[in-house]
Amino acid sequence: MGLARNFETAANPAQKPARDALSALLALRRPLVMGILNVTPDSFSDGGKSIDPATAIAHAGAMARQGADILDVGAESTRPYGGMKPVSSDEEMARLSAVLPAVTKLGVLVSIDTIKANVAAWALDQGATIVNDVWGLQRDPDMATLVAGRGVPVIVMANREAADPAIDIIAEVSAFFARSLEIAERAGIARDKIVLDPGIGFGKTPEQSIACIAQLAEFKTFSLPLLVGASRKRFINSVTPSQPDERIGGSIASHLEAAANGAALVRAHDVAETVQALRVAAAIEAAR
Repeated sequence: MGLARNFETAANPAQKPARDALSALLALRRPLVMGILNVTPDSFSDGGKSIDPATAIAHAGAMARQGADILDVGAESTRPYGGMKPVSSDEEMARLSAVLPAVTKLGVLVSIDTIKANVAAWALDQGATIVNDVWGLQRDPDMATLVAGRGVPVIVMANREAADPAIDIIAEVSAFFARSLEIAERAGIARDKIVLDPGIGFGKTPEQSIACIAQLAEFKTFSLPLLVGASRKRFINSVTPSQPDERIGGSIASHLEAAANGAALVRAHDVAETVQALRVAAAIEAAR
């Protein structure tokens, strides 16, 4: 519990305006775009193109200029199809140290994509203001305490160790969210600081991933903002065979459907194209 107490007392008052900024953005009632910055050598989508710090920082700047509302920075691959190499906290922070401080100065909200509470705490100290946990507070027992102590928003993603085509995926994801929300409540995380992500591709068959987007409104029963990260995922390949960098069209189609079904945020590699698609779709809808 000593580590947890340190998390609680390390709250940084300077983060309050930034974390409140997420609420302000969500209040605009338009889909927010989260740009993906992988500082890893084994990302499924880009093969480590941003592992070089200068390249990563330049790419982050480009996404900010293209209209990203949030930049999601991760230094350990969470690729949903296996083959990733787990790294230590020290290695994860070493990869981030040359990139994250510069990214947090770009004037865009920054989330830290990690399943480790100590890495999240370090990233928050560097200026990140959102925690993105792909195991939804259910992997590291200190994560919920950290989030509660800092008072920052958290993205709770539904995950599974392996896909099971026999299960009702909507019921399974809903049950995962319910467990995560119980953990959050016990830790003292304010409910208005929570975003739910069904985890497209994570422990799901392609058909189940498609179902999560098609039936996204089912998760609105939790009365919390929903995030969908369909960018370049394998389910697109199951519909139209393609390599990850050839899935821009499928990614945009998925995010437009997600937005139409109630997504408040989408997580994308191709920020400029996603921002343009969402704005045009909104203009057409407004003209109806």
